[in-house]
Amino acid sequence: MKRTFYTTFKFLLSVTYFLVGFSVFAQEAAPKPGSSAQELADKLANPVASLISVPLQNNLIYGIGPFNGSKYTINVQPVIPFKLTENLNLITRYILPVVDQRDITGENTHQFGLSDATVTAFLAPKTKGLILGFGPAFLVPTATDKLLGTEKFGVGPSALVMHQGKGLSVGFIANQIWSVAGNEDRADFNQFYTQIFLTHSYKSGATLGVTSEITQNWEGNTTLITLSPNVGAISKLGNQAVQFAIMPLIPIVGPRDQRPDWGLRAVLAFVFPGS
Repeated sequence: MKRTFYTTFKFLLSVTYFLVGFSVFAQEAAPKPGSSAQELADKLANPVASLISVPLQNNLIYGIGPFNGSKYTINVQPVIPFKLTENLNLITRYILPVVDQRDITGENTHQFGLSDATVTAFLAPKTKGLILGFGPAFLVPTATDKLLGTEKFGVGPSALVMHQGKGLSVGFIANQIWSVAGNEDRADFNQFYTQIFLTHSYKSGATLGVTSEITQNWEGNTTLITLSPNVGAISKLGNQAVQFAIMPLIPIVGPRDQRPDWGLRAVLAFVFPGS
């Protein structure tokens, strides 16, 4: 059953890649779509936009560690905004990973299940020029297998700084989380994460960009850095607005037992622009 589930995941990932390519082609081939597609793409590039979205981020990486392991992760990442005042929004972001990994904890090993969730709440004041967001980030021990999680509850600050204009979005999002409770027999969690991004949107809703993700594990004294050029498009599945995006995951820095040889990411985001 697990093997069937793993095969199905890979098949769905392949279908997603195909749909991304088809969607980009269709958007570029369209005569002259309205500017609303570009406006939607720009809002999706802004992590604290007042917009409900539910991205499904598929990550497939190979060549991990001494046993040449592989890992497939689908991150369910709903973003739900709340209007507090005319000039202040609360943007809540949730990341719930479902993981299927092989040959990572040892040769011929396999783990499947939920990993730990990350919940972030950004206070986002309406500002001119720079877009700012700040608030708490939480690590929630939701893992269904001890090898897929930390068994720790963590908390720390998060921040966003970005500029957006004329179809160009550039900035970074970051958090630092420390464990404050949980299984005393497990290692403490002390980790910094940042994503630096640059995205250019077009009238069709197509996007080109590049992101870099940096993870610093202070307890293990390890640094992981990946670089990801990406392409995306706004389209529709029936009446549902969606965004497709695809990108390689190129490892730049990392210890041999954690850094993969290569990886791919495909994102399907369900968008609710009327919210």
